[in-house]
Amino acid sequence: MDTIPNREPFIQPLNADWYRPYVASLDMLRLDVVHPVVSGNKWYKLKHNLQHAIDEEYKAILTFGGAYSNHLVAAAAAAKQYGFKSIGIVRGIYAQDSMTSTLQECAGYGMELQFVSREEYAMKEEGNYLLQLSRRFDTPYIIPEGGANEYGRIGCEEIASFIDDKYTHICLSVGTGTSFCGVANALPGEVEVYGYAPMKGGDYLNEIIDVYIESDRRANKHIYSDWHFGGFGKYTDELIGLMNEFYRTNAIPLDMVYTSKMMAGIQQQLQQQVFPTDARILCIHTGGLQGNASIQQSLIY
Repeated sequence: MDTIPNREPFIQPLNADWYRPYVASLDMLRLDVVHPVVSGNKWYKLKHNLQHAIDEEYKAILTFGGAYSNHLVAAAAAAKQYGFKSIGIVRGIYAQDSMTSTLQECAGYGMELQFVSREEYAMKEEGNYLLQLSRRFDTPYIIPEGGANEYGRIGCEEIASFIDDKYTHICLSVGTGTSFCGVANALPGEVEVYGYAPMKGGDYLNEIIDVYIESDRRANKHIYSDWHFGGFGKYTDELIGLMNEFYRTNAIPLDMVYTSKMMAGIQQQLQQQVFPTDARILCIHTGGLQGNASIQQSLIY
């Protein structure tokens, strides 16, 4: 399978004004640059799923997501590139003229969008429901929400290959926990891994850690859910202000849904001296900049 990335990820040091005197260093792994749409961790979660679909000669892929799902957009774009039909099961009912920019982009890549109630969407992991979808859409290859399966976790383990062994702390946003678990399992056990949930009630992610992270690695893996700014896909003037200030200082664009909330959490933790002063931190930019479309007029980039 030809690789979709058109640029290699790289590590960018942040301006020292952003983190001193609190820690020794703070860098960012720029996964956002690998592709304009299938960016960040999305490619790593999809690549082995797509390869499996190719190997097994599926004609279509079906996956799940909400109105602001970067995963849906990435899946739609990747499916188009590799010649698959794509179906997206979307949480919530949206009229054609009220679709978010994210959903409009999915449709632009040819994804067939099926809007379902939140009650039906909650059945997305139930065997009988998946069988119904398989029959309805002529046996597509089904990828879980956020690429959250073994293929997705294996792909995310590859992200660790870009991480130098000098770092004491790795920070990343957490949605389904796929990237978090993949990265955590591939790093040396003593490395601290901090996950930042962008939604309310993100503490449930600790249950995912208990299942998918090797038992001897769990002690220094942490999930934080204090910086959701009102909920998934929600934002405040404070968050937009942080995004603009971060860009002025570091020339790195953040996305509204995930990475900006992680950086808000890290900024407050620095001020609270959560990290030891000799910490060498690497935060991972997981992409998804297309999620900024609805607030573009408020951003300086």
